[in-house]
Amino acid sequence: MSAATDETKSLAVETEAVADERILRTSVLRKLLSRPELGSVVGAVAVFLFFAFAADGFLRASSLSTVLYASSTIGIMAVPVALLMIGGEFDLSAGVMVTSSALISSMFSYQMTANVWVGVGVSLLVTLAIGAFNGFVLSRTRLPSFIVTLGTFLMLTGMNLGFTKMIDGTVSTKTIADMEGFPTAHAVFASTLTVGGVDFKITILWWLALVALASWILLRTRSGNWIFAVGGNQDAARAVGVPVTKTKIGLYMAVALGAWISGQHLLFSYDAVQSGEGVGNELIYIIAAVIGGCLITGGHGSAVGSAVGAFLFGMTSKGIVFAEWNPDWFKFFLGAMLLLATLLNAWVRRRAEATK
Repeated sequence: MSAATDETKSLAVETEAVADERILRTSVLRKLLSRPELGSVVGAVAVFLFFAFAADGFLRASSLSTVLYASSTIGIMAVPVALLMIGGEFDLSAGVMVTSSALISSMFSYQMTANVWVGVGVSLLVTLAIGAFNGFVLSRTRLPSFIVTLGTFLMLTGMNLGFTKMIDGTVSTKTIADMEGFPTAHAVFASTLTVGGVDFKITILWWLALVALASWILLRTRSGNWIFAVGGNQDAARAVGVPVTKTKIGLYMAVALGAWISGQHLLFSYDAVQSGEGVGNELIYIIAAVIGGCLITGGHGSAVGSAVGAFLFGMTSKGIVFAEWNPDWFKFFLGAMLLLATLLNAWVRRRAEATK
């Protein structure tokens, strides 16, 4: 009887020790080190302080508004691209898809002499279809996303130029500024809001809304669990019932939605669109996501991190101008930020694993 009692006490002590270890694993420091965006936040603070001292006008409200606008034009696309990368894939057609979206809206409205909102709606459907096409081909063929989206990139680049020259006779679309519905569409996609005497572009609100929505999906929904599972190990995810194909198609359609929003902003900001725009921007979106903590291999990252990465991009691109430096050095600073952020993220992950 005494031996049984001693054994019970021993088990209780062991159980209490295990419980204590579990409590320690949820400490604030451990949670902080495990956040994928920690490295990008540290980098953003450093870059902000650097330009605050190096550029005289950087801290002016109007200058910060310009930085936020530059960040938002990248961030709107960086958010869905980050989700796609967390899911283990990436999209090389994202940049030209923005231009495709704008061209479809413009040419459909102009040629059909329709309300511009009709063109906007048609553009949404076609752009989402392009995203679904990428996800479907990827899932059915099991080809790498590099090959699939590179093919889409080339096709869209050719179609953008070919259709624009065939329909409009030039490499740019006709202006639609005098068409019905343009003022309201401009207000939704390209207007300027004045707060405290400072002008802010509406794309900043679009950007923040997408960050909030994507964060909620990743952290609070079953779909978010699916995205992380698919990016971590899609075969294991499929084995436990995760709809891998639907998840990946949905992620590519999310990128298409971001491209549609960005494309409408491009169109309604300038009234017309050049067919060759957007080439190369897909790399900027990927860089912003990687700086924000996303891994090329998938399964790791956050929407907030992509926003910080886009903000870093905006600060650097405009900070160089405010500091009156030669803008030819911008790509150098961008590459340096990418390497430093990647190294810092790797260090943070190692620290997080060491504290487990």
